[in-house]
Amino acid sequence: MMENGGYVGQYGGEENYMEQEEEWEREGLLDPAWEKQQKKTFTAWCNSHLRKAGTSIENIEDDFRNGLKLMLLLEVISGETLPKPDRGKMRFHKIANVNKALDFIASKGVKLVSIGAEEIVDGNLKMTLGMIWTIILRFAIQDISVEEMTAKEGLLLWCQRKTAPYKNVNVQNFHLSFKDGLAFCALIHRHRPDLIDYSKLSKDNPLENLNTAFDVAEKYLDIPRMLDPDDLINTPKPDERAIMTYVSCYYHAFQGAQQAETAANRICKVLKVNQENERLMEEYERLASDLLEWIRRTMPWLNSRQSDSTLAGVQKKLEEYRTYRRKHKPPRVEQKAKLETNFNTLQTKLRLSNRPAYMPTEGKMVSDITNSWKGLEHAEKAFEEWLLAETMRLERLEHLAQKFKHKADTHEDWTKGKEEMLQSQDFRNCKLNELKALKKKHEAFESDLAAHQDRVEQIAAIAQELNTLEYHDCASVNARCQRICDQWDRLGALTQRRRQGLDEAERILEKIDLLHLEFAKRAAPFNNWLDGAREDLVDMFIVHTMEEIQGLIQAHDQFKATLGEADKEFNVIIGLVRDAEAIVKQEQVPGGLVNPYTTLSADLISRKWSEVRALVPQRDQTLANELRKQQNNEMLRRQFAEKANAVGPWIERQMDAVTAIGMGISGSLEEQLHRLKEYEQAVYAYKPSIEELEKIHQAVQESMIFENRYTHYTMETLRVGWEQLLTSINRNINEVENQILTRDSKGITQEQLTEFRSSFNHFDKNRTGRLAPEEFKSCLVSLGYSIGKDKQGDMDFQRILAVVDPNASGYVQFDAFLDFMTRESTDTDTAEQVIDSFRILASDRPYILPDELRRELPPDQAEYCIQRMPPYKGPNAIPGALDYMSFSTALYGESDL
Repeated sequence: MMENGGYVGQYGGEENYMEQEEEWEREGLLDPAWEKQQKKTFTAWCNSHLRKAGTSIENIEDDFRNGLKLMLLLEVISGETLPKPDRGKMRFHKIANVNKALDFIASKGVKLVSIGAEEIVDGNLKMTLGMIWTIILRFAIQDISVEEMTAKEGLLLWCQRKTAPYKNVNVQNFHLSFKDGLAFCALIHRHRPDLIDYSKLSKDNPLENLNTAFDVAEKYLDIPRMLDPDDLINTPKPDERAIMTYVSCYYHAFQGAQQAETAANRICKVLKVNQENERLMEEYERLASDLLEWIRRTMPWLNSRQSDSTLAGVQKKLEEYRTYRRKHKPPRVEQKAKLETNFNTLQTKLRLSNRPAYMPTEGKMVSDITNSWKGLEHAEKAFEEWLLAETMRLERLEHLAQKFKHKADTHEDWTKGKEEMLQSQDFRNCKLNELKALKKKHEAFESDLAAHQDRVEQIAAIAQELNTLEYHDCASVNARCQRICDQWDRLGALTQRRRQGLDEAERILEKIDLLHLEFAKRAAPFNNWLDGAREDLVDMFIVHTMEEIQGLIQAHDQFKATLGEADKEFNVIIGLVRDAEAIVKQEQVPGGLVNPYTTLSADLISRKWSEVRALVPQRDQTLANELRKQQNNEMLRRQFAEKANAVGPWIERQMDAVTAIGMGISGSLEEQLHRLKEYEQAVYAYKPSIEELEKIHQAVQESMIFENRYTHYTMETLRVGWEQLLTSINRNINEVENQILTRDSKGITQEQLTEFRSSFNHFDKNRTGRLAPEEFKSCLVSLGYSIGKDKQGDMDFQRILAVVDPNASGYVQFDAFLDFMTRESTDTDTAEQVIDSFRILASDRPYILPDELRRELPPDQAEYCIQRMPPYKGPNAIPGALDYMSFSTALYGESDL
């Protein structure tokens, strides 16, 4: 590891070797046995290299003093030629040679702090050991790297991995972990199981274990003895440098096996990607199936138009629909957003790992879910509209049914006894005045009958409207209407027949009581007017606007303006009765108080007049109550409009802001992600405003308000806008996270990503998130691509276009553009690389055995391969052989896994 141009030690600043040694010695931490172990180990290490030049050293502090063997050692281990040494034997010759060696070490980036040529020439043992340790670090240990750790950490991790399967071995350091010798034996057995029978070794025999390892290493691995077993056993804490030096020789001896470990690491990485992708696919399938099944179960309910044709039944359905929108649908909106996010993340990971795009099971594509969701929203809108329309229809039906009953009851009360009266033959035995009275009475009845014609027609019209609106109890309405019409026809026929009888007797009976006749003439229309006024005053009504109720109030005020004239008419009629009573009393006329021309009496007229006058203030109160109701409805309209006119533009502003961030116009991806999450928090914080608006909307619906001239926003449009805003934020967050994932996993810089986004946005003039082919070509040219205007340039561009727009949609989406630029800028693992890695583990054989997979890979990934690899069927196949080639190609979609 290099830092500031000098060599930095692998643990705790080894360049300050002498200073550290002196500090340990001052603090009583330096074990004298360490110096002895270092001297022996370093001497053996130097000789293992010097023997290649046909020489050796015996005393490390003396044999390097003239610098000649030191220079020779450096030439052997580096493979380079040092400057020609000085051959003189004087002290300055020796210093010059040692300085040449130290200069060479320094040229390799090593800082020799506190180590000078004079100390080496003078035979300073500590300085000499420090110098040799720096050489060992630089030329034997520094290049050891496992998973990008430092040399010491990498060498320790290598020992831990190689000895992990062995009983009684737990390598945690380079001193106590190697004292019993089992760690050395395990390293040898792992790479050369034919040299040691590990099962016969015991933790209780450390001396035997150490001698076994050292002997085998020296005899079969060409690693000389560098440690003394007795020193290791008898030293409380053996020297780390000595053991590291010796273990590094094992590492280099087995360096060929490192290729297998590198291959295993690559395979593990690929398999982890595949396992995670499979998990995401399974989760997508599960979520998609659940959401589509919920939509399938919900649609029949939303499409149903069945009801019991009662207002209460439809209002219950409306409340069920509100519960569905408030409680049941929101979790599904979140589930849909999560589904789309997971799908996008999965596709991004597949692209980054050079895998083919994921194709969900038929019927579970994102487009299928989107279409199903749109169908659900259309069904919701149609269902709500039907419920509201049905509520209005049934409310009107209830009103009409009550009105029909009221008018029918009034008419039937009036017709009671009329048929019997018309069929009577009383006029045949009357006196003249009685006959004339009967005739006038009949004329009054005919006038009354004609006045009732409109009432019967109104009853028939109401019945017809109830039939047209499909009132649920049309049968009884029709039956009653038919009875009234039939009776009306009979009354007409009977009236005509009685009239003919009276005309026949009129020749005899001439005398008429003019006073009673005048009363009858005035009382009958006044009575009809009283009946009509009474009906109007108790008539039920239904209004929906202020204008309608104000019209009713105005009509009522006009009616009240006529009461003065009616009161005069009433006094005239009552005056006629009083005049008749005075004459009868004065003339003593038998039966003169009985009015032969009408059944009406002064008492009846007086009672009805009192009723009408009493009903007027009641009608005033009813209209006032309805006015307050409509005023409240107007207030609800204004409340809803005020809130909606604030919420609607707010949602639109948030949508614009989120869209602008999604375009990546400014700031790093992390800043965009941070701003999007701030918008996400702001949107969720704004949710109480939506809920408050829903409450107002429910009050509006419960008050049967169906239009609002104060706003163009409806609750439905705001709901859709709210859900689209949430979906847009989630989708943009997911896209930015995927871009970060792409940037980090592919190693592209933020500057590159910014350049890609800026170039794309520059040519995306309409901010649609996609480019037409010519725009895409211009974008590539702006990024440095050379695309000629000749036929060859067009062919090159068509090949690129086929990659970024495989479905020939005519547009290039930003994710496909980013994926293309990322692949152009970075390298990815390939099926060929994975096959080469398996070939190393299989010792160049075209097949691999399960035991080899279990030995080289973690347990879960080894079993993953064994379960999925097909049997090898090539030549020279042995039982249990597995085909790693077809397995590797299947990982990248080149064959079926």
